[in-house]
Amino acid sequence: MDILISNSSGVPLYEQIEEQIKSQIITGELREGDALPSMRILAKELKISIITTKRAYEDLERDGFIESVTGKGSFVKGINSDIVKENMMFAIQELLETAVDKAVMGKVTLDELQEMLQLLYEEKK
Repeated sequence: MDILISNSSGVPLYEQIEEQIKSQIITGELREGDALPSMRILAKELKISIITTKRAYEDLERDGFIESVTGKGSFVKGINSDIVKENMMFAIQELLETAVDKAVMGKVTLDELQEMLQLLYEEKK
């Protein structure tokens, strides 16, 4: 499992860890039942506090991506793709609301906004 963190990104380290693990689960890089490194080992590998990895694992467990078994470790849970998609749609909606607010303040037209979205989407495909 590869995780890269950046101290200069402005995104909290635990969120960077969460997002990368979620991405690896969603893309199938990590499969149901795969063991994750212990919080202590991950913290040591990333040279960060164990509290940070604990927060990331707790959030991943709360969101249904992993399950932790006392004395055995943390494992990837089987995920329901419909639930994952619904969660993604909700997060996207929140981000789009922010973008629309800024577009309205900046007098950016709907056509301009759609064009930006189209270009960004094409770049990422």
